[in-house]
This record gives sequence, C-alpha cells and structure tokens, in this order.
Amino acid sequence: MPGLCSKGKFVFITLCFIICVFVFCEFLIYYTVMFSCVWPDNEAPLSGQRGEGSAPVLRVLVLSDTHLLGAINGHWFDKLRREWQMERAFQTALWLLQPEIVFILGDIFDEGKWSSPEDWEDDVRRFRQMFRHPTNMELLVVVGNHDIGFHYEMNWFKLQRFEKVFNVTSARIVTKKGVNFLLVNSIALHGDGCSICQNVEDELIKISRALNCSIQHYPLYRISDAECTGEDAATLEERNLVFKQQYDSLSLVASHKLLWWFQPRLILSGHTHSACEKLHSGKFLEISVPSFSWRNRNNPSFILGSISSYNFTLSKCFLPRESTVISIYCSAGALLIIITLTYCQLLKKNLHYAQCLISKHKIL
Repeated sequence: MPGLCSKGKFVFITLCFIICVFVFCEFLIYYTVMFSCVWPDNEAPLSGQRGEGSAPVLRVLVLSDTHLLGAINGHWFDKLRREWQMERAFQTALWLLQPEIVFILGDIFDEGKWSSPEDWEDDVRRFRQMFRHPTNMELLVVVGNHDIGFHYEMNWFKLQRFEKVFNVTSARIVTKKGVNFLLVNSIALHGDGCSICQNVEDELIKISRALNCSIQHYPLYRISDAECTGEDAATLEERNLVFKQQYDSLSLVASHKLLWWFQPRLILSGHTHSACEKLHSGKFLEISVPSFSWRNRNNPSFILGSISSYNFTLSKCFLPRESTVISIYCSAGALLIIITLTYCQLLKKNLHYAQCLISKHKIL
C-alpha cells in the first residue's frame, strides 16, 4: 500500500508540474514579458498657452503582417499554434495597455489573394475571434499584397471584398483627437494608369491637405535595409539585399509623390517583416513595423505611440521569443525524464528491498 500511495502521489505531482509549465508558456509568459511595456510620455503644450495646457494625447498601438494561414498552404498545427500565439499576445496587450486605436498594416491574411469565398469567410471569422476588442476601441487595417495580391494580381473583386469586410477604402483620412491619419492602399500606387491605381491617385490628390501620419503596407522607397539596426531588424544577410521597386517597397516616383502631397511627420509601414527607421529627405521619419507572427520572426513586436496634434513619441513592445518558449518546454521535458527515471530506479530498489525482507521472513 505505501508503494501504491507513493506512486499515486508521484503521478499527481507530475501532472501538476506539466500543467504549470503549460499554463506559463501558453498564458502567463505573455503577461510576464509584456508587463514591462509602457506608453511613452507625450507632453505637448497648446499653442499660445505657454505650457499651461496640453493637447489631448491619443494612445495608438500599431502591428503588422499577421499572415493568418489559409486552407491551401496552412498546416493545421502551424495554423493552430500561430493563431493561438497572436490571439494571446493581442488580448494581453489590450488588457495591459488599453489602447484607444489599433492599426494593422496589411497582410492580414496569408492567402487572401487567391482564397475562395468559403475560405475567405473562414479566415475573416478567425481574424475577428483573434482580434476581438471592446467597443470603445477602434481597430483599423490597411490592405496588403497577401490580402488582394500584388499589382498584377489585384482586381476590383478582391479589393472590394476586403474593403467591405473591414470598412475601409484605398485612400482615407481618419481623425482622432486632432490627429490625422492617412490610410493608403500602397499596392495601387503603381503609376501605370490601371483603373484601381488611377482611382486611388485621384482620391489622394483630393485629400492632399494637412495631415499628421501616413499609414500603409509598403515602405517608401529605400535601396535596402543596410542602415537598419536593432534586435528586430533584418538579419545581416538580408540587410544588404537590394530592394525591388513595387515589390519590396514603393517606387521612387510614388514615394516622392506621397511626400510631396502630404509631407507627413510620421510614416508607418510593414511588409518587410523587420524593423527599420528611415529618415527621408532629412525630415520625414518612416518606421517599418515588424511582423506580429512568430511564423515570420522569433521575436515579434508592436509599436506603442502617444500622439497628439503637436508631437509624437514611440516605444516598442516585444513579445515572448519563441526560442525561449521552446527552451522552457525542452528543459521541463528533460527534467521530467530525469525525475521519472530517478523515481523508477528508487521504486525498483524499494521493491527489491521488500522482496529480500519477505524472503528472509519466510526462511525464519
């Protein structure tokens, strides 16, 4: 009986250990890592008030390239794993940080450019579940090349399907607390006179007045990521790869047009899956936001912005490294194996000792 009780206790402790490791890696680690993320300070004195007042500050969370896997290339376990990670990360960020507005900079889906109506509906359903949010918080998206295809794949059906679901247009200004955000379908800035491209360009010309921030999927033209630094920048091998215009970035002509028309004080873009800061013409700051998916990065992150009509400050919030989660699981598994083997050896010795005592008792 003591042996059976000891065995039952060991199994119970083992199960508790496994559950604790699982709960930490799949739930608590997001709170542990993101608890250190804070909103950057932003104090903007009102004009003419000599610092006595301040402009209202808008709390903005920006992420990019979620790439929800589809029915064609998405393995079920990969899909389950990545979507669970992004859902946990996003919901934790909302709970801890409580942003007023969230922007997702395109490539919401991985297969939107060729998904069937049925697959599209399923992808949209899963997105809404993962990125659910309270009614007092607004979530806005811009279209990416994986959502409707590159320029040569894009058509009105896929564009309007996306715009209908997310209630967006290819050129739109959103104003919150006196801050103007220009949301641009950068895929349509091809400059070849296609009907969608011409429509977007006409809209941009109409709204080319004062604005604060430009938000789009493609980055403005740059030669490469050679000048980009930081732990979530492109790898050393990737940084010197020359960008292809209209594929890796906007064309030089389209970039100059946007800067000339709007002269934004901040440009936010995605697409490259890596972080980068680029100052265009010595005065237009562009921030490339890394991918939010662990499928694309070991260390995803998002941007926190405290933005007013007078200035802005930004900070970065990193998510748990996938390599860290894997290391925890591997270490816990190795420890569990060692403890189990030790317990089995001890149990075997105890049984052998008990058999010897029984044998001696029979002889007596």
